Amino acid sequence: MPSEAIALFKPAGAIASPTFISWADKERDLSAWLGNDLQKDAFDTLNSLGREIEGTGDDSLRAFWKYLQTSDHFYYMSTKKGDDGRIHNYFSPYSSPYEAFINYMNVLSHLALRLENRKKATAALQEAASAGRQQQPMVA
Repeated sequence: MPSEAIALFKPAGAIASPTFISWADKERDLSAWLGNDLQKDAFDTLNSLGREIEGTGDDSLRAFWKYLQTSDHFYYMSTKKGDDGRIHNYFSPYSSPYEAFINYMNVLSHLALRLENRKKATAALQEAASAGRQQQPMVA
């Protein structure tokens, strides 16, 4: 376990890497997850929702958003060919990267609707609270 190694050994020094390093595919970079327009669009949409979700303080929305950050979702959208493509296809539960993308974007749309409903409910509560304060009779 990594936690056991941390407890047993002291760091020997820092490692600097000017680029990202990965175990996946021939390139050993991030292209397995962010190498095509499908992956980039899904990632950008996820991040834009995240900025809004963080501001709500809603733990259930935040948890749902965090689950959607799992790298497998983006891995399944890879359109690589050759040996790398065959590996991606082998592990994917989808019939194609496009099906993975459509499914993921549908889930993001659901999350966006939940976020919008949360914002509307919060605004309605704030409006009701404000109206209640304004309509309080004054006691003389």
